[in-house]
Amino acid sequence: MASLSELKAARIKKLERLGDFGMEAYPARVIKDMSLAEAKARFDDMEKSGQTFSLAGRIVAIRGQGAILFVVLKEDKETFQAVFKKDELDEKLFELFTEVADIGDFISVSGKFFRTQRGEQSLAVSGWSMASKSLLPLPEKWHGLTDPDEKLRKRYLDILMDDEVREIFYKKAVFWEATREFLKKNGFLEVETPTLEITTGGAEARPFATHHNDFDLDVFMRISVGELWQKRLLAAGFPRVFEIGRVYRNEGSSPEHLQEFTSMEFYASFMDYNEGMSFTEGMIKEVVQKTFGTLLFTKGEHTFDLSGAWERVPYVETIEKMTGVNVLSANETDMESKLSELGVKYEGKNRERLTDTLWKYCRKQLTGPLWLVDVPKIVSPLAKAKKDNPLLTERAQLILAGAECTNGFSELNDPIDQRQRFEVQKKLLEEGDEEAMMSDMEFVEMLEHGMPPAFGFAYGERLFAFLVNRPIRETQLFPLMRPKEE
Repeated sequence: MASLSELKAARIKKLERLGDFGMEAYPARVIKDMSLAEAKARFDDMEKSGQTFSLAGRIVAIRGQGAILFVVLKEDKETFQAVFKKDELDEKLFELFTEVADIGDFISVSGKFFRTQRGEQSLAVSGWSMASKSLLPLPEKWHGLTDPDEKLRKRYLDILMDDEVREIFYKKAVFWEATREFLKKNGFLEVETPTLEITTGGAEARPFATHHNDFDLDVFMRISVGELWQKRLLAAGFPRVFEIGRVYRNEGSSPEHLQEFTSMEFYASFMDYNEGMSFTEGMIKEVVQKTFGTLLFTKGEHTFDLSGAWERVPYVETIEKMTGVNVLSANETDMESKLSELGVKYEGKNRERLTDTLWKYCRKQLTGPLWLVDVPKIVSPLAKAKKDNPLLTERAQLILAGAECTNGFSELNDPIDQRQRFEVQKKLLEEGDEEAMMSDMEFVEMLEHGMPPAFGFAYGERLFAFLVNRPIRETQLFPLMRPKEE
């Protein structure tokens, strides 16, 4: 078997043959009257017309030999057959094609539509030209690109060769567009907020740091879709706002986590978490139905049905039921002891991290769909406290297949309470908790001017990844990859 370098060298020689013939290998433009999809849809009418039409696409198969060749062109999700007959095509053009054409080349073909004896829609080629000569071969359909990292590294080939992968990104586009449409029809204004921040806010995560040369200022890439900025817009008088954009978290990778991903956040004035749960439940069902045509899904060992009413399950009671630990009354030593007993690894020994780790152990056992509600204040620094129990907050998270797929809460708009919570987070940062939230006193000042009661909600690519039953890395077109070692 020829090596890759030998195959490339052979194809470079074919460039010379094209040049000798006077045909460009990489023209700026070739003749193309329609897409392959349109050719299929309009075939009968165009066949009857007897006119000559031009198509273009990538060669993905060549069959036959001698005086007739069957060439399959591909464009996006569609394929179409072009038939090269020596007696219907200029002999020199026919010979040139046999000499220089390879699977992977882009070509333009002209001719009349007809059906083969088997009834296959085809184009009888009367002329052709090179649109782009490939110098490297495509991977074999069944044996190429089997390594998971290589598939992601050469995503363009992965998508080209795997229609199932291609379909994921069509669905993803529908998913975000359906999200956008739902929010807009419900009175939300789409906005854009900064991706560079002096202080990060809206989540508990380690940020990426960079430097603003003009201001000589250290800044951070945002870790949420502008939560603290969008709340400022509520104070500015916009009743409902949302943003769909990229966020960056300098954390580890997993099937559910990436350092860069797309997320959506919205904020609605005069809506609390009870109304918010009902609203977002309806939104998610509509978005998912439009995207997938079903509400029944399987993720790993979990099967869940999004139709019907979603159960609301309290945070503290759930942990206590599954571990015997009441996270409101237990001390840190009791929590550490239980985690050790359960064989759960944990980082950080403060109450906040221990509480969160106990919950993460429990959630893996829940299938959902269910709303996790009434999350402790200690792990919810931006959520409004419950009136009947100030240790808890009006926070709700959608649980699917053992993971948190959304996050929402009645927003804290009490400036005094918010200042106090920022002080707690500041102390955690000083003690080495890299995921604690930075204090934003300009945000507190905004609250002092007054922000209406509101509900905020977010979901990101994790939700979509769960629905397609893929690691989140595989649902990104070009995930960040470690450079290959030379």
